[in-house]
Amino acid sequence: MRTDSSPGSLPAREHLPAAGAGTPVLDVVVPVFNEERDLGPCVLRLHEHLTRTFPYAFRITVADNASTDGTPHVAARLAADLAAVRSVRLEQKGRGRALRTVWSASDAPVLAYMDVDLSTDLNALLPLVAPLISGHSDLAIGSRLARSSRVVRGAKREFISRSYNLILRGSLQARFSDAQCGFKAIRRDVAQVLLPLVEDSGWFFDTEMLVLAERAGCRIHEVPVDWVDDPDSTVHIVRTATEDLKGVWRVGKALATGSLPLDRLARPFGDDPRDRDLAGVPQGLARQLVGFCVVGALSTLCYLLLYSGFRHFAGSQPANALALLVSAVANTAANRRLTFGVRGRGGAVRHQAQGLVVFGIGLALTSGSLAALSAATADPDHSTELAVLIAANLAATVLRFLLFRAWVFPDPPPTAPAPEPHLTGSHLPDPQRTWSDAR
Repeated sequence: MRTDSSPGSLPAREHLPAAGAGTPVLDVVVPVFNEERDLGPCVLRLHEHLTRTFPYAFRITVADNASTDGTPHVAARLAADLAAVRSVRLEQKGRGRALRTVWSASDAPVLAYMDVDLSTDLNALLPLVAPLISGHSDLAIGSRLARSSRVVRGAKREFISRSYNLILRGSLQARFSDAQCGFKAIRRDVAQVLLPLVEDSGWFFDTEMLVLAERAGCRIHEVPVDWVDDPDSTVHIVRTATEDLKGVWRVGKALATGSLPLDRLARPFGDDPRDRDLAGVPQGLARQLVGFCVVGALSTLCYLLLYSGFRHFAGSQPANALALLVSAVANTAANRRLTFGVRGRGGAVRHQAQGLVVFGIGLALTSGSLAALSAATADPDHSTELAVLIAANLAATVLRFLLFRAWVFPDPPPTAPAPEPHLTGSHLPDPQRTWSDAR
């Protein structure tokens, strides 16, 4: 996973300012590899559609991924014939590499890409980029799995696509519905921050970028699309699926270990209303309670299994202490990341030390309960021990949540918002200046 420095924090969302004359608002990248037959009709159709329907200046960039057929000559001819088309040649294959190269060098404020087969109906292009221009969203994706999408494709591809997205939801907690549709857009200022953190250079590039964007708090807009499968597609399904699963494992491992520096992607205060300090509005209490209960249920199950195992070769008190210690370390780590949203390794040792103090309190409660049970009954059966321990753990759980929230993982102190700039007449936007001037 990449850990090199990113350009800085993600920018606050705002409506894109009017571009200067001749500067494209949108740069649509068409990555190709040995597509000499389809490239010409694709670019001509896309150019005609944008000229007829798109109200802003645009550019079409053909990104040639080391083609060995006549694709470079077709791309060069299109660039010579159409002023809004340019061609970029890469000597290495990889769709992700092509998108990273072109997007990193583009001067357009909105960057998009689509597959050369144009399986997605082009009428979805303006709805795709409009939320990025307005400042409402950071990224936009076409979705073939939305309820109102109309899709024509075989059962095999349908099964693979839905299975892959279920894997993403289950393993990486992804909330977007379709990671593989070749129809996406991103604001350039957001891309400049995200791209240095994206490691993949192939087909998993899209998924990795979306997962990082979602974890960083970016807003992803989804557009239902009409999509018709290309029966002549050259994508190798098995190899692509294998590489995607490897990518899921790599990103999941990086997120679980905290090696991905997502803390550098925090948005400026005030952009997200959840960051605001509002009187009388609890800061994520409901979400924290749900997360804590889920983690607590799993760690309690783990504790009971460990206790039952340790009890076979140790007394009740040593078994209780060992089981509680192991489950407490795991519980603190899980609550740190999942319940209270602490990312990275900073403060992890201190949090575990504080968690051990909380563990000591829980140990006192459960050990005291066992001591009281032993005093009351000379030889209590195993089921009675477990019942007493469950009751004691419930009491310890309530206390643990309160201590975690107030002491181990307290909310950061509120940050005073920056003073609003004083707008004078020379700084006010010109109401006569519109996006159409860019054309």
